[in-house]
Amino acid sequence: MTFEEFVHSRGAALVRFARLLTGDEHRADDLVQEVLAKAFVQWRRVSAAERPDVYVRRMLVNANTSWWRRRSSGEVTVALVAAPTAAPDIGVAVAERDALWRMVLALPVRQRAVLVLRYYEDLDDVAIAEILGCSAVTVRTTAMRALTTLRARHQPSSSRSVS
Repeated sequence: MTFEEFVHSRGAALVRFARLLTGDEHRADDLVQEVLAKAFVQWRRVSAAERPDVYVRRMLVNANTSWWRRRSSGEVTVALVAAPTAAPDIGVAVAERDALWRMVLALPVRQRAVLVLRYYEDLDDVAIAEILGCSAVTVRTTAMRALTTLRARHQPSSSRSVS
């Protein structure tokens, strides 16, 4: 498979994955562009891998983690600073989904990556472990911790007290 064929067939899925991983569509587009540029340079090695898609997804996860670790990064994601709020007439379901998504964005990068790969990309623990460079047990533990954190932070609207 050539690089052009790979980008044509998997490009949209990579952008979708990056958007879910970063929570910011513009940062995701930049991240995918950056990773595909690196993949192009080393395409011979990438295409020689058993599953090039997994290799590139791993590059995306690593690039996202590296971006967050850079202290010199002065970029601030718009989604974290001033996320749009749902209009009151749209309904409670949209507001709760937005609140849940913000809680997902507040998770550590690795926990968020596991949840995105598992629930949005519908990958099994072995594939996630391969992408993240860890064991399947670590994937399950990370997912359990992420879900526990989300459950602890989540308060359904019916249980909230109104003063």
